Amino acid sequence: MTAFGDGTRCVHGGGSAPGVGEPLHPGPVLSSTFALGAGTEQGPDFYGRAGNPTWRALEAAIGGLEGGECTLFASGMAAIAALFQTCGRDGTVVLPSDGYYLARALAADLGLTVRTAPTTAMADADLGGAALVVLETPSNPGLDVCDIAAVSARAHAAGALVAVDNTTATPLGQRPLELGADVVVASDTKAVAGHGDVVLGHATTTDAGLAARIRDARTRGGAVPGPMEVWLAHRGLGTLDLRLERQAANARALASALRMHPAARDVRWPGLADDPAHEVAARQMRRWNGVLRFTLRDTAAVGTFLAASRFVESATSFGGLRTSADRRERWGDDVAPGLVRLSAGCEDTADLVDDVRGALDACG
Repeated sequence: MTAFGDGTRCVHGGGSAPGVGEPLHPGPVLSSTFALGAGTEQGPDFYGRAGNPTWRALEAAIGGLEGGECTLFASGMAAIAALFQTCGRDGTVVLPSDGYYLARALAADLGLTVRTAPTTAMADADLGGAALVVLETPSNPGLDVCDIAAVSARAHAAGALVAVDNTTATPLGQRPLELGADVVVASDTKAVAGHGDVVLGHATTTDAGLAARIRDARTRGGAVPGPMEVWLAHRGLGTLDLRLERQAANARALASALRMHPAARDVRWPGLADDPAHEVAARQMRRWNGVLRFTLRDTAAVGTFLAASRFVESATSFGGLRTSADRRERWGDDVAPGLVRLSAGCEDTADLVDDVRGALDACG
């Protein structure tokens, strides 16, 4: 479906034309066991930990958007764990020091040799002895970016694989595999499912052998997704194009309003023409998204802001229909106490901007 637009691929990806009398929107396959033949014959499914038709439908849809073979996992962290297990055991793993903190914690827990560098310095990071380089661009929560193509070229010359956490950018906003990355990982809990009711993740690669190893890691490790969750995420994916368009428009309007308000400082959104990340981001991202950041005076100011807002929910996830904000220092990120990561939702732009301005006014 590469010839079609984003909306068409989101709506129709992973589906098949139903026969007469068959459901237009088939439900999830909930069985954990499948019929085996009386002899040696066997269908594509035999046990719920190894495969499920509901998985394959969403894997086909996401794989089509990203340009590779997709494997679903029970969570984004499960996908990252499988990535570490399949790609990081034979050398050093290079991780962003300003990326998602649990990825660094997991690598340490697994006993991997870990080296870190800020996202903006990944192009010059020490890759000696590296087996795997993990990028997160735009980073979470800083929203810095790095040049995926440049880092991939350096890493491959050093004998390392490159994985990109594409959660913030979404499969529509960025295609790392086309920029030279070997694997894409993401938490589909966020924008792909989009409704705050699913925990899910995936890994996608163009390397058939690596895809098989990742899939084996899922089967043997048991980090398999539930069919109902997968079905809900596939349903959510159908509106990703529409949601992303509104979220990006809201993020642009909010970032502009925040810059004009004295209570907010250090406003970052890569879609702004003068943002430090804009030049590289515009070169490698296809579309903008709804995640931005800003800093208020202190922890108390963030509390005041959240209490005064009607539409901004206090929540630690992002990419959903409702606008949410998270004070990231509470989770251990090395950021100012008043730094807020805000995920713009799908509310009407004028309503959301007015609400956020009023909440900022309350901060004094």
